[in-house]
Amino acid sequence: MTLINILIGVSIAIAVLTGTALLMWLLFEWHYKTRQGNLLEFDSGVWQFLTYEPDHYRLELILTATNKTRNLDVFLTEVNPVISLLSNDSLEEIDSQIQLRSRHVNVASRNDNYWESYIVTPFQSTGVEIVIDIRGKNLEALRTAWVRVNHTIYGPGGREEKIKHCIIPLQFPDANQRERWRPTPDADVLPIRTHILSAGDNPVEVMQRYVVSHAQPGDIVTIAETPIAIMQGNFYHPSDIHPQWLAKRLCYYFKSTSSLATACGLQSLINESGAWRVAFAFVVGAIAKAVLRTPGVFYMLAGEQARLIDDVTGTLPPYDQFIVLGPKNPQAIVDQIKAGTGLEAAIVDVNDLRRVKVLAATSGASEKLLNQALLMNPAGNASEQTPIVLIRPNSSN
Repeated sequence: MTLINILIGVSIAIAVLTGTALLMWLLFEWHYKTRQGNLLEFDSGVWQFLTYEPDHYRLELILTATNKTRNLDVFLTEVNPVISLLSNDSLEEIDSQIQLRSRHVNVASRNDNYWESYIVTPFQSTGVEIVIDIRGKNLEALRTAWVRVNHTIYGPGGREEKIKHCIIPLQFPDANQRERWRPTPDADVLPIRTHILSAGDNPVEVMQRYVVSHAQPGDIVTIAETPIAIMQGNFYHPSDIHPQWLAKRLCYYFKSTSSLATACGLQSLINESGAWRVAFAFVVGAIAKAVLRTPGVFYMLAGEQARLIDDVTGTLPPYDQFIVLGPKNPQAIVDQIKAGTGLEAAIVDVNDLRRVKVLAATSGASEKLLNQALLMNPAGNASEQTPIVLIRPNSSN
């Protein structure tokens, strides 16, 4: 056997061993990447007032944490709720206290606000009960309680510190208060004030509470897309968004006024539409804009959420701290509103630049009428807290 044959044989053996090792490494990595890790998730929570008096509010918030992994235990080792109060006035004479209790199965709850580590087995849940007492002389000025439930998850994915954000309204407008109708060429419009909506609200119940007393047959009720998304819990704190390679680089190519001009904003789109789709949309959009002088192609290709995402500061406090996505299944929502109120309904995206986009509407809501009636943005884009607009067509329409 010649030296050349020996070298060839050794080279082949090395190539086979290298290829086998590489294949095993790729399979090992793929197996690791497909692991679910510490998949313990909180729901949106259920809250209620136990006391609602001029100088004392007592609230109960109950959250359920569910282990969604197939066969791995996950530990909920720490829970520490913190409250921030938003008010129209000073908080100097207002005091708030929090009581924390567990709702573990077959485990007695403590009364000292200490959270005992608890193992949540696959597809099982445990509960967190938070009671908030607010006392003071000026509670009527309070608008919202923002509860940050800091918690630590421990398991196969290591130790992770997370925050569950719960927004609880404290101020509720009088649903029967007479508002002022505003004339437009084809219809009169009535902006309707609500409490600050949260993930604990239901769109149909909100309409029944605030709209029905003002409405009559033939009216059309519209609601902005952002509060619908908020009621669906479709919003994220930037700390929950982890920008990857693509988002960190592409975000610099969007205008500073775009909600995609930050790494977290763009990553939230990638999480919804997928990295390959966003990358493809960016390349094609850039070519279309540079060569064909055709703007907006990226937003056509990147998915509906590309136009609907509101980055930080995009809405009123405390949601100005969050990235709010567009609503899910908007057509189903407007159909539910019509079934629950008897009114034609639409979900719209309106701004002060005289742009009206109808995301979904029931069959009796004319898109032409909606565009005309909402052209001047009667709901406003600031802190008006009037996400609903009731439209009453003129008799000639």
